[in-house]
Amino acid sequence: MRSVGLAGVVRGKRPRTTIPDSTAQRAADLLDRNFTASAPGSKWVTDFTYVRTYQSFTYVAFIVDCFSQKIVGWHAALTRDVELVDVPLRMALWRRAHEGKAVARDQLICHSDAGSQYTSLRFTEHLHLEGIQPSVGSVGDAYDNALMETINGLYKAECIRTRVFHDGPYRTIADVEYATASWVEWYNNRRLHSSLGMISPTEFEAAHYADTEPSAR
Repeated sequence: MRSVGLAGVVRGKRPRTTIPDSTAQRAADLLDRNFTASAPGSKWVTDFTYVRTYQSFTYVAFIVDCFSQKIVGWHAALTRDVELVDVPLRMALWRRAHEGKAVARDQLICHSDAGSQYTSLRFTEHLHLEGIQPSVGSVGDAYDNALMETINGLYKAECIRTRVFHDGPYRTIADVEYATASWVEWYNNRRLHSSLGMISPTEFEAAHYADTEPSAR
């Protein structure tokens, strides 16, 4: 190649999002690839992905309710520390309480992959303090967190790789946050999901509560 004046292109490295901690004590896999739920607030799944920007990589973490596939918490950060995954948990708990659907103690499972953030003492203790059972899949098997893999894929395809939610390249974390907030609002409230009977996650939950809760008199 050099003899004809050509040079190879060096590809940028993709960051690893799942880095297990071999010293951490891992919870058992309580879902066993069953991502269905009979009611909101019984099974949550969580994971994070990355977005390449001019500034650096931005990492975006989500928490999804398995019943409705509703995104109940998310957070964007420049580092992959425990705060990245703990903020969505705090947001999800606040959101459900604000909706009048506070999470009941010992009724919710929060499932993740085996990344060090999710098996950390801080995150695990937070789950226990809230009465949430941790569940952790095996190392390196995407099927153990398949619903979150799907959500991450939709996020990349519908938000990051289009100009629907952000016009132009992603220069900074602020650009990613703006687009993600817009996409999450659309995804939860207006996107039609075939798995939910062609209604949105918010509508699906509303229908559930209309059927299961006594009407106000």
